[in-house]
Amino acid sequence: MPSLERRAQPSTMMMFASPVIAAVCMLITGYLLFTLLGKEPLHAFWVFFIKPLTSAYGIGEWLLKATPLILCGLGLAIGFRASVFNIGAEGQLTMGAIAAGGVALHFQGLETAPWLIPLMMLAGILGGMAWAVIPAFLRTRFNTNEILVSLMLVYVAQLFLGFLVQGPWRDPDGLNFPQTVMFTSAETLPLLMEGLRTNLLFVIAIGLVALSWFFSHKMFAGFRMQVSGLAPAAARYAGFSEKRNVWLALLVSGGVAGLAGMGEVAGPIGQLQPIISPGYGFAAIIVAYVGRLHPLGVLLASLLMSLLYLGGETAQIDLGLPSAVTGLFQGLLLFYLLAADIFITFRFKAANHPVVPVQPVTTALPEEQS
Repeated sequence: MPSLERRAQPSTMMMFASPVIAAVCMLITGYLLFTLLGKEPLHAFWVFFIKPLTSAYGIGEWLLKATPLILCGLGLAIGFRASVFNIGAEGQLTMGAIAAGGVALHFQGLETAPWLIPLMMLAGILGGMAWAVIPAFLRTRFNTNEILVSLMLVYVAQLFLGFLVQGPWRDPDGLNFPQTVMFTSAETLPLLMEGLRTNLLFVIAIGLVALSWFFSHKMFAGFRMQVSGLAPAAARYAGFSEKRNVWLALLVSGGVAGLAGMGEVAGPIGQLQPIISPGYGFAAIIVAYVGRLHPLGVLLASLLMSLLYLGGETAQIDLGLPSAVTGLFQGLLLFYLLAADIFITFRFKAANHPVVPVQPVTTALPEEQS
């Protein structure tokens, strides 16, 4: 029977080439998909991947959508390197948006307050961290599974946001729509360039890419987390605390996810609404793995995923395709990446030995031998 045999040493070159292989396989599958949908494949590719970047505004939107993916992806990658699997970045992003939005509503009416945006950023970070404290505490105190806990908390956060914007924080002059008042200019992030919606948070995200690389490759805490993920037994022998890694990983990932949520409500949205993210927190899981858990890889993967979001919107308008096509391409990318990783880690072993039937054991009794 065919089986998989673990390789003694997976190829490092193939590990870094697998995201490219996955992207090529995704494009081939997309070609077949567009053909089956009755669309001319090359034109559909042009609409999906090229047209969004043919204008300065399109490039600005590309970088704007990449910002929350970079932030969430960096945080998740740090945790994944230590085998701390935080799947709830979407909920932490939502809680960061709620905390930052609460600050904005509290100081509503201020037109010039340079300290307000830093305060909203701090509130967003603390909001995301507070939501990440729950799975960290339950994991270190009761040994619960942080995957399930953080995932379930996503829906709690979204329901809490829905309660606020439909109840106590609803705009009284908003024609009964479930949303808060629009934030003032002092409560919105400054734009990088007139005519574009890309804001200051993109620059901060690029700075955090460099900071994440420094943390992972130059600091002892980053080295300790990497050893804990690659060789848990060696980490325990060296005296590295698993609980400290869990807390650090979840607080960092929760904090940057909360900052991403602040960037959404203080940026392109400009208020709190029942839905503030099209799934950036979940897409960041794909970003982290496609980026090979490396900060620079996360940056490149975020740009790719952002292009999928932007191309999906363009395809809806120009080709009449459903928005689910974006999720389909994201799923294909992750599927082919995981498939490539399997064959990098394992070797396919065909059955080359015939099956030998088991013979019954026949042992003669002593009196029969005599």
